[in-house]
Amino acid sequence: MILVWAALSGAIAVAAGAFGAHGAEGKAADWLRTGGQYQLAHALAALIAVQLRASGAAWLFVGGAALFAGTLYLMALGLPRWLGAITPIGGALLIAGWLWLAWSAWRGG
Repeated sequence: MILVWAALSGAIAVAAGAFGAHGAEGKAADWLRTGGQYQLAHALAALIAVQLRASGAAWLFVGGAALFAGTLYLMALGLPRWLGAITPIGGALLIAGWLWLAWSAWRGG
C-alpha cells in the first residue's frame, strides 16, 4: 500500500509544481513550487525506503510530505495562513523519516 501512496504523492507533487510554475502568482506560486519539490523528493525517498525494507521511514516520508506540502497547497488555494503553523510538523516527520532510514541502515549493516 505504501507504494500506491508514494506514487500518488509523486503525481500530486508534479501537478502542484506545474500549477505553481504556470498557473499561480506571487506567494501562492512559491508555496506550490516548494511543496511540490519536497513532496516529489520524499515520494522518491519513500520508494527507496520500501526497497530497503524500511517501511517506517517510508510512511514517515509520505505522511510528512502530505502534511508539509498539503498545508502549503491549501494556503496557495486561499485557505487561512494559520495552516502555516502546521507545516513544520510535516517537516519534523520528514526529518524523522531520514533518521529512521539512517537507523535502519546502521542496524542492517
